[in-house]
Amino acid sequence: MALDKTLGADAAIAQLRSGMTLGIGGWGPRRKPMALVRALLRSDIRDLTVVAYGGPDVGMLCAAGKVKRLIYPFVTMDAIPLEPYFRKARQNGEMEVMELDEGMFEWGLRAAGMRMSFLPTRVGLATDVMARNPELRTVTSPYDDGEVYVAMPALKLDAALLHVNTADRLGNTLSFGNDVFFDHLFARAADSTFVSAETVSDHLRLDAEQAPYNRFERYLVKGVVEAPCGAHPTYMGPDYGWDMDHLKAYNASAAEDGGWDDYVARFIAPGEQAYLDAVGGEARVRDLPVPTF
Repeated sequence: MALDKTLGADAAIAQLRSGMTLGIGGWGPRRKPMALVRALLRSDIRDLTVVAYGGPDVGMLCAAGKVKRLIYPFVTMDAIPLEPYFRKARQNGEMEVMELDEGMFEWGLRAAGMRMSFLPTRVGLATDVMARNPELRTVTSPYDDGEVYVAMPALKLDAALLHVNTADRLGNTLSFGNDVFFDHLFARAADSTFVSAETVSDHLRLDAEQAPYNRFERYLVKGVVEAPCGAHPTYMGPDYGWDMDHLKAYNASAAEDGGWDDYVARFIAPGEQAYLDAVGGEARVRDLPVPTF
């Protein structure tokens, strides 16, 4: 197939470079492209600017020393309010940060997708968001109201990593969850988007019933990776819920001497199939109950 975009996770990550600005879709412990993140952890890529509604993806990249700058509105695992390895890195001053209101962050992605240099917003005015981010500027309306807005700069991405329920070899995708929210913004803000999917088919039939679940256009997708259970340990509705037992153990490892190295040796370094075996296999993951929010 001439337009076949399928490739392995390692081959997708091999197209990234140190120093890139990398967007990671999903948010918190939901719909994270963890199979791609694990492949990134096994690579020698470093000095990344990571842009994310962060969860364990961000924490793991911080623990591995791959994050030079982090642009984020939060880094959480929901039931575990503060991601532990992110917390360590933040408290130790191990990276530059741009901490934003959630709406400002969304506006930055929208601006990048629209090829705008900024979008105006009232969010952030008279708050410490401005004090903590001195690079943010204001803009005055050219109309009679003369209102002053925050000029939220575009969050332009070199690449984005996303995880969807299903895709085809052409780059068409379907996301069925109830909280897909922002992934289409990451895709449009990026020069290159790599998508992992629970299943990959030869060709999706995007009929009237399926079309609403096709959140972004296939021309935005550079590569498609088949990754069953590829969001684990995060939630991937409606296919499976989050693995809270695994997330609790991961959280506890941050308080242990050599905890990160032990986690890497057991779950990251051996590869994705070994990872799936180590967490109980595909059948166990797919039996994880989907939480109700």
